[in-house]
Amino acid sequence: MSIHFNDKTKTFYLTAKDTSYVIYVLKNGAVLHVYFGKIIKTPNIYHLLKLPHISIDNDIINFGNQLMLDFLPQEYPAYGNTDFRSPAYQIQLENGSTVSDLRYLSHKIYKGKPKLEGLPATYVENEDEADTLELELYDKIANLKVTLIYTAFRDYDVITRSVRFENMGKEDIKLLRALSMNVDFNDSNFDMIQLSGAWARERHVIRRPLVPGAQSLESRRGASSHQQNPFIALLRKDADEWHGDVYGFSLVYSGNFLAQVEVDQYNMARVSMGINPFDFSWLLKPGETFQTPEVVMVYSDGGLNKMSNIYHKLYRNRLMRSKFKDRERPILINNWEVTYFDFTEEKLKELAKEAKDLGIELFVLDDGWFGKRNSDNSSLGDWFVNKEKIPSGLDGLAKDINSLGLKFGLWMEPEMVSPDSDLLYRKHPDWCIHVPDRPRSESRNQLVLDLSRKDVQDYIIKVVSDILESADISYVKWDMNRNMTEIGSALLPPERQRETAHRYILGLYRILEEITTRFPDVLFESCAGGGGRFDPGMLYYMPQTWTSDDTDAVERLKIQHGTSIVYPLISMGSHISAVPNHQVHRVTPLKMRAHVAMSANFGFELDLTKLSSEEKEEIKKYVEKYKEIRKLVQFGDFYRLLSPFEGNETAWLIVSEDKREFLLYYFRVLGGANEPIKRLRLKGINPDFNYVLEDDGSAYSGDELMYAGIVIPELTGDFQSIMMHFKEESIKNE
Repeated sequence: MSIHFNDKTKTFYLTAKDTSYVIYVLKNGAVLHVYFGKIIKTPNIYHLLKLPHISIDNDIINFGNQLMLDFLPQEYPAYGNTDFRSPAYQIQLENGSTVSDLRYLSHKIYKGKPKLEGLPATYVENEDEADTLELELYDKIANLKVTLIYTAFRDYDVITRSVRFENMGKEDIKLLRALSMNVDFNDSNFDMIQLSGAWARERHVIRRPLVPGAQSLESRRGASSHQQNPFIALLRKDADEWHGDVYGFSLVYSGNFLAQVEVDQYNMARVSMGINPFDFSWLLKPGETFQTPEVVMVYSDGGLNKMSNIYHKLYRNRLMRSKFKDRERPILINNWEVTYFDFTEEKLKELAKEAKDLGIELFVLDDGWFGKRNSDNSSLGDWFVNKEKIPSGLDGLAKDINSLGLKFGLWMEPEMVSPDSDLLYRKHPDWCIHVPDRPRSESRNQLVLDLSRKDVQDYIIKVVSDILESADISYVKWDMNRNMTEIGSALLPPERQRETAHRYILGLYRILEEITTRFPDVLFESCAGGGGRFDPGMLYYMPQTWTSDDTDAVERLKIQHGTSIVYPLISMGSHISAVPNHQVHRVTPLKMRAHVAMSANFGFELDLTKLSSEEKEEIKKYVEKYKEIRKLVQFGDFYRLLSPFEGNETAWLIVSEDKREFLLYYFRVLGGANEPIKRLRLKGINPDFNYVLEDDGSAYSGDELMYAGIVIPELTGDFQSIMMHFKEESIKNE
């Protein structure tokens, strides 16, 4: 077992590959956090708990005259006693009290990893892959049992955490705060990385030092959001991509969240993460339970890139559940930036025929195929085919697309409703998120359906199922184009109204569980106005996400670099679009647009029928090349060499697991005069291998490429890029 309990010292030792996590139980039942980091084979609890104002000797804590929890590193801190830092949870009893005090009750250690009821989470395929600790704590006044759930993976430097609350008494308990984890570090000598931005500018990397007080990021939008991703990392001051200690915290959740680091008066850092307590509460009736989402904690002693590769492999292998997680993803053409709402069936077929001639494999029909949807001001909820646009219906169109040798995919936005919709809003105006007597704010001329309601969930499941059964649909782009306002539900009583946002996410997960189970042969891609819900919770159900509505190649360098901090390349959609680009109006060469898009799940979003013969030939070559390298791109190890956030250049490397093959990408945004020779030192390849560059057959030793580097060929002009494909020498001779 990778989890052990020393009954004599009352200490839990968790080991996840090369990572140790240590928990200590005092004689009075208080549970302390001791250590999280590089594996320690024989940790001494008394050495590790030497902190300011604290001495520990023979299992007795001596505070002098200050009996204060404020000095102690705690495992799951409460509110209302002598700890003045942010609590991990807070409750309210029927008498109005919000004070609680959890003490050790019992524990169990077992093989495997449990499912979380109603929630996505990482998993194991056999019980020997991980061990789990359930640490039960109890507040005897509130009759509240809190179970801290830890899973240590044996082959990953990963420990997951979540919490289960259970009301064991006869009175109601209201949860005011229910975070999924807490880690108290014994110092604050860290920088924090967050992934922040906006619509069309998602997941930009921000690094900043910790300072005294609280530093946090959060979403209050009803979704994980474009603005903040549910992830933070703490890096030692000397840590970079390749060196130093890095701690990652990633929340498997798609709704309102909080990620916070508080630095206290003694420069100790408290990290906490979970459901945002803002506008949240949950009523626990006697006998009821509440399960928090999971946080995936990663430790790396090899810098940020090692942390990223741990997340990539874990999320690719043990978070995504779809049968497509192990399959190469198709090259697609999406008609959105080609036609927007203005299309005919003949135009779609014409585009599909060009796509087939260029080697593209999947045609995706985007918004505008249903109701009277000729703009974004109507018809969400009227999920019937617009026969004026598509006379042969979805089934006929899909058959015609299939006859060309292409698979057929479809866009949907089932979570939303247009006020101008005949089949839904006019019949069920109470089915949207709203507050009585308040205006219903519209965004993109639409409202949000109340997924906290089971009748609404059942309606969506039926409607989506009917559509998917009506035609041969191989792919679904599931969109969500606005955030929540006036958050309330017509069915919830007053004391449960602040449960609405979380119940919405639970309802969404129920819908996705049902739909993806019913239709296992459909590849689902998540979208939320682009990357507004790019989070592990959605990846559990849908193994890829539309990374951003911004398709500009230069902007995508930052977006895809930032996304790669946590998420694997196979989870990202990236397309070649037209120039001038529709978002930033920039003109970039086709080659650069191709190289950026070929760094992820490759696709197109431009009118192929208007391309010159030369452009079509060039695209055909990119499609052929991507088919050759697709497995490497989608399943290889990713290395960030040059950051677009630090200069004019970007470079990344994708290496096969056996290190016998790799791709080097280099991008330069602006050209310069009389520039010096540029060398790139490579990472992640085998120094003992000899490699051959596919383009010209030149040979390089692995150690030369790693330690001396490779010269980047001279480039002329702005927006230039190179993609180099290397294979180990013996592959070339096979």
